[in-house]
Amino acid sequence: YGSAHVVVITPTLVNPEFLTMVKLNVKKGEESQFLYDTTVQINVAKLVEELTKLHNDRQRLLRLCDACDQLCEHGPMLPPDMIGLTEDQVAELHLKDEWGDKCVPQGGFTEKPDPIGRRNGRAPKADMATVINKVVSECRALVHKDQPKNNKELTQDMLKDAFDNVRGALMIVYPMGLPPHDVARAALEEDEDLSGQQASLNVFEEGKVSLWWAGKEMQPAKALKDYVGKNEKTKIVAKLQKKGSGAPSREQVVDEETQKKMMAHYYRKQEEMKKLAEDDEDAYLNSAWANPNALKASLQGTGPVSWGPRIR
Repeated sequence: YGSAHVVVITPTLVNPEFLTMVKLNVKKGEESQFLYDTTVQINVAKLVEELTKLHNDRQRLLRLCDACDQLCEHGPMLPPDMIGLTEDQVAELHLKDEWGDKCVPQGGFTEKPDPIGRRNGRAPKADMATVINKVVSECRALVHKDQPKNNKELTQDMLKDAFDNVRGALMIVYPMGLPPHDVARAALEEDEDLSGQQASLNVFEEGKVSLWWAGKEMQPAKALKDYVGKNEKTKIVAKLQKKGSGAPSREQVVDEETQKKMMAHYYRKQEEMKKLAEDDEDAYLNSAWANPNALKASLQGTGPVSWGPRIR
């Protein structure tokens, strides 16, 4: 039937180290931050760099979500020299929000004055606020502290997509953009000033972070396999710590959920023992020998009557 064509299929070889990965449940203090997949071959210094970047970007995304909540509630931020001032003070100082008329949400705005005087009170309307809130909700779910319990890892690409989604939502609602001094814009552009804020305590400075596991500080010059072995299916709990702050607290023997169940069990047992003790104190009152009228009833033949057959 003519010439035959032979197709040769060459199998693609996959590096075995990428089939199974070491899972790191990364914590800061006692709270889980995220689950991270890596390989035992990675250098500790490189691993710390990656985890530090991931941790800081995760915190930045959470700050961005909070900023978007406030944006939907009370509109963009006022210029720094107008924050906290009353209307009379603004008029007296001849100050003006030049960005207020430029950064108007799509479809108009609703007047919602900010009680603490940080925002201009021009909140987007409900349909536009929904666009932002939906994306923010998805971002919070992505970086929720319960994700490690659900065995869902976090990657830098996931965070990048999350930031892009928020950026896209803000562009839909604010086509002209946000003021340069707005914290949501600063978070997106990685241009935040966190000095003097509580949020700064959750940010690690690159090069000043150490990684701890099993009460030991991992040395930057070593590889991860020098601590956890060569098994790529290992899952460990690692903690990020600022250098020089000492060893982090050790893990609890039982987790918080198990501890709650144990306490509830012991409480129920304690209540049962109390009830039994109370029953024992007056249980004898139901006995025949404790009846004060038992002798009189016996002499008069008026004791309890049994209607069943008598066995002799």
